[in-house]
Amino acid sequence: MQIRVDTRAIETVECDALVVVAFDKESPGGGLAWEVTRSADALAGGWIRQLYESAEFSGKAFETAILHRPQGLAAKRLLVIGAGKSDKFTMADLRRVSGAALRHLKPKSMPVIALALEASSEQVGAAVEGALLGDFEPDQYKTEKKETKPVETFIAVAPGGEATLEEVARRAEIIAGAQNYTRSLVSEPANRMTPGLLAERARALAAEEGLECEVLDQDRMRQLGMGALLGVAQGSAEPPVLIVMRYRPAEAPEPAAHLGLIGKGVTFDSGGISIKPAENMEKMKYDMAGAAAVLGAMRAIARLRPSIAVTALAPAVENMPSGRAQRPGDIVTTLSGKTVEVINTDAEGRLILADALTYARQLGCTHLVDAATLTGAIVVALGYVYVGVFASDDALRERVLEAARGAGDKLWPMPLDEDYKEQLKSAYADLPNTGGRWGGAVTAAMFLKEFADATPWAHLDIAGTAWLEDAKPYLAKGPSGVPVRTLLQLALRW
Repeated sequence: MQIRVDTRAIETVECDALVVVAFDKESPGGGLAWEVTRSADALAGGWIRQLYESAEFSGKAFETAILHRPQGLAAKRLLVIGAGKSDKFTMADLRRVSGAALRHLKPKSMPVIALALEASSEQVGAAVEGALLGDFEPDQYKTEKKETKPVETFIAVAPGGEATLEEVARRAEIIAGAQNYTRSLVSEPANRMTPGLLAERARALAAEEGLECEVLDQDRMRQLGMGALLGVAQGSAEPPVLIVMRYRPAEAPEPAAHLGLIGKGVTFDSGGISIKPAENMEKMKYDMAGAAAVLGAMRAIARLRPSIAVTALAPAVENMPSGRAQRPGDIVTTLSGKTVEVINTDAEGRLILADALTYARQLGCTHLVDAATLTGAIVVALGYVYVGVFASDDALRERVLEAARGAGDKLWPMPLDEDYKEQLKSAYADLPNTGGRWGGAVTAAMFLKEFADATPWAHLDIAGTAWLEDAKPYLAKGPSGVPVRTLLQLALRW
């Protein structure tokens, strides 16, 4: 989809549909809080006001009404979309409204769609991101496509805006493109996204974006002593890999920080010997969403070039229950030298992350952030709305939360008290890989903390947010691309 910015008056914009944003009529400034919306209403003979008066439209979020052949406009149609309360409206809301408008119009064969905005760089960026995210469909394997014309052009209309808005739109394309890249990886079925195939995609990405890429194979990991990662992988016919991708800025500030982004890459998780129930197991292809997110973030980092060095690590395995699979009760020795008793083979993500965190420290990373679909317990705690964030360092936690606010992602700080460590005791090894039923998301994070050691570290549990169980008005069902934008903003704002 082509992206354009048009700074002319809205009545001159030729398109199949011109979209304007309207708010709840009880909002401060009334429903027509934006000047550009009032202008569209006047050009259309007061049509939007009449909708409010007749109660056909109330301005609730994602509510729509459409006018064909509006007088006074070059557009073939005028679509008004609701945005809720104007005093609570954020750029994250605009991103969703933009995506919802595009998804509402896309099935109607409208090649050119325009969204009328105020002359604001924040609005243009959010609108472009939302449109690109809304246009994504994880339907690459459907042989029968809907007979509708795709959206060919999205126009961000910002009357009176500066020429610099074009640069804003290009930046938004990069950010949304990185998120959609992640979604494209996660949407692949496990037979088409094995650890080896993920490594191939990583190599191709690195070559395209000018990044360094190294892929550690099974023999190299065995030489290094990554017993936890290899233990998870031993039940699968697909060999594991550890993907290491590096970005180095032209000039780094002193003292030079080095950010490590680590993503869990279980390309399919059957649970191993502690096998999962059959119902919904097909979704376990998304257990590599953390790895996909760090690769997507590196795609945007390579193009936007922050001033901090960034290394991404993606340990990739399949967790399968063959005759070679690790068993409950097995004890593995991690790269750090610590031993782990495997109580439950379905608590595998923390095992592969343990070795990756240690290796990131060995590579010189001064700050660590991991993203993982780690626990069902975080879904019990926060549902499908918030990412749980755990951190060993207050300053890093605040950096991550600030980055999330700037990105429009929802993160919620979770506890990491030493009291929870009491649940991580084994009679036979240094640690068990589970801490029992209660506080499962916290004890999983406490386990990882052992391998971050003294290095400032944050953990994002994305189990409830990396996959949308149902389609949203603004996003297709399936992979969400969380937390690509947060990881990118963390690097850009350092």
